Amino acid sequence: MSSALTKIEHFIDGEYTQSVGAATFESINPSTGEPHALVASGDAADIDRAVTAARRAFEKGDWSSLSVAERCQYLKRIGDLIMERRRELAVAESTDNGKPISESFDGDILRSASNFHFFSQFAASHADEAYSGAVDERHVAIREPLGVCGLITPWNLPLYLATWKIAPALAMGNTIVLKPAEWTPYTAYLFADITRAAGLPPGVFNIVNGFGAKSAGEALTLHPDVRSISFTGETSTGKAIMRASADTLKKLSFELGGKGANIIFDDANLDEAIPTAVRAAFRNQGQICLAGSRLFVHQKVYDQVVERLVQRVKAIKVGDPLDASTQMGALVSREHLEKVLSYIEIGKKEGQLLTGGEPIGAQLGEKFKNGYFLSPSVFAGLKSNSRFLQEEIFGPTLPVVAFQDEEEAIALANNSPYGLSASIWSQDIDRLHRLSSRVKAGMIWINTWFLRDLRTPFGGQKSSGIGREGGRYSLEFFSEAKCISYKYR
Repeated sequence: MSSALTKIEHFIDGEYTQSVGAATFESINPSTGEPHALVASGDAADIDRAVTAARRAFEKGDWSSLSVAERCQYLKRIGDLIMERRRELAVAESTDNGKPISESFDGDILRSASNFHFFSQFAASHADEAYSGAVDERHVAIREPLGVCGLITPWNLPLYLATWKIAPALAMGNTIVLKPAEWTPYTAYLFADITRAAGLPPGVFNIVNGFGAKSAGEALTLHPDVRSISFTGETSTGKAIMRASADTLKKLSFELGGKGANIIFDDANLDEAIPTAVRAAFRNQGQICLAGSRLFVHQKVYDQVVERLVQRVKAIKVGDPLDASTQMGALVSREHLEKVLSYIEIGKKEGQLLTGGEPIGAQLGEKFKNGYFLSPSVFAGLKSNSRFLQEEIFGPTLPVVAFQDEEEAIALANNSPYGLSASIWSQDIDRLHRLSSRVKAGMIWINTWFLRDLRTPFGGQKSSGIGREGGRYSLEFFSEAKCISYKYR
């Protein structure tokens, strides 16, 4: 079987390459449960090869010595090439991840190109600071590249979140070693060829595939020549990276877990709030850190919202990720499916299952009988301190809880170790101002969800992360500030 599998290798110093020890692992198609690719499995030796290549490329200066404007021309070209290969990348993403092709094509891959197009313009227009003191002095604050940057990216939005980090890191003149999530290495592998076609010098961008603890991921965080780690993923992994990076004092940026609150008041426009609540909970099979994974509804409209919500959730079409009409695909892995199913059992004990929560691969035909498909579920009757409401499930599950007034809504929203995002639905502008300042989250959406401007800060509070990315925040993270003061004679 292995001879028919797609071959996914590391990308080091401008060339695809096997692991030092020739180790491999299989990448599974979530919709069939069958392997579709054989992936090079890296370790500390492969990370050292990649970091050495990245450091050599940085010190050579073919990339770092270019002006920001010159580097941004490469970024624009990479964005253009992503668009040229949009269909190929979308199919690869849905095959590797299990998400609907509509989300890959119109969402992830389009946004991946947009990340490069945005930073190609934004970074080129980003100016240094200059201050005049006395008549004979001047102070200039400039930003210099860090050197070798380590990027560790998640499996839920593989290319999208990788490019979100790669583009600003390149714009600021750094070289990169990327460790993609082991479950979804396919689009990173294809993207490497795009960087080569765009003309990036060898060693500027490198990929090492592999696992986390005691593998490629841990080796990247420990390597003394890596100046920074930008990580998106689970909070527990972020803590491990922080410990591993302590001895070398790396710069760290973490976008971690989420348990987003979606708050609907009785004066909300329910025709907009309800379908958006469904999209916020079940897009990408609920595997989004920004998901509206806790729904709080004012008691006056609670019954109406629950009835209409359940109807919409029952109508979601779950099926073949490569079918354009599919609205929800397969979960990313058997391991993750089993995790979500274990939480569904917890939810049944702690509350009431209103719909869904069943493995349905066998119902989709012979081809998908072993796929990791799960019907979207809605729960009621859960207490605010229940595990189902407190812990990040990262799957197609949605608990609905009633509240009586603003104070209770705020208390429910803030009763979480996470603080990444929240949505608030109301027509009362004063109420919206009050809640947007009191709900503890890094991003607040008012009468919407998932609305982004790439110039604004992205990140969370509490256990949802450290630091911010986006716009100037990304450029500042991927660079070092230096002050140069002049005294004139």
